[in-house]
Amino acid sequence: MMESEAEARRFCAERTDAAGLARLERLAVLLGEENERQNLVSTASLQSIWQRHFADSLQLLDHVPRGTSDWLDLGSGAGFPGLALAAAAPESRFVLVESRKRRVDWLNRAAAELALENCRVIGARLENVESLPAAVIVARAFAPLVKLLRLSARFSTPATVWLLPKGRSAAQEWAEQPNEVQKMFHVEQSATDSGGGILVGRGVPSLP
Repeated sequence: MMESEAEARRFCAERTDAAGLARLERLAVLLGEENERQNLVSTASLQSIWQRHFADSLQLLDHVPRGTSDWLDLGSGAGFPGLALAAAAPESRFVLVESRKRRVDWLNRAAAELALENCRVIGARLENVESLPAAVIVARAFAPLVKLLRLSARFSTPATVWLLPKGRSAAQEWAEQPNEVQKMFHVEQSATDSGGGILVGRGVPSLP
């Protein structure tokens, strides 16, 4: 597991190029400035932003082939993982869905400041977003799993990969699911948190 910001930065550098790393560095500055205006992330987490937010986001790239496009980030909030992924992987397209206006404004400003032409922000509740096929669906702290799947199943195809960072509740949340959901997902160890996990799945949910 990562034990320092330097190690987390090296982890990110292995998953993007020099320009992507520069965009992440700029994003760190922008996030710190915006966090003084609205509480996007905890102040403490800004001291370990490469580990807590950037590496934590970029590790999701390891679960799909490089260059996979059409990512859908549900409840983007401060921009993790979607905004960080868009900064690191300009060859892929990302749609960020966020319903809170101040966070929508932040995501749009940050994407413009970083010149992320591969990033589109939709300011709406997920229920009101027009259906679109996603190759990858990601969500960090968006909703309990069954609720998340019910809300977002219409964006999935048989080939869709689901990447859902769940922190230290991953294994327990998986164990509490109906059999249909357990068969669809498995738990992968987080690269940034020895006690954390990512729920990884594929396909269209079949819910009872």
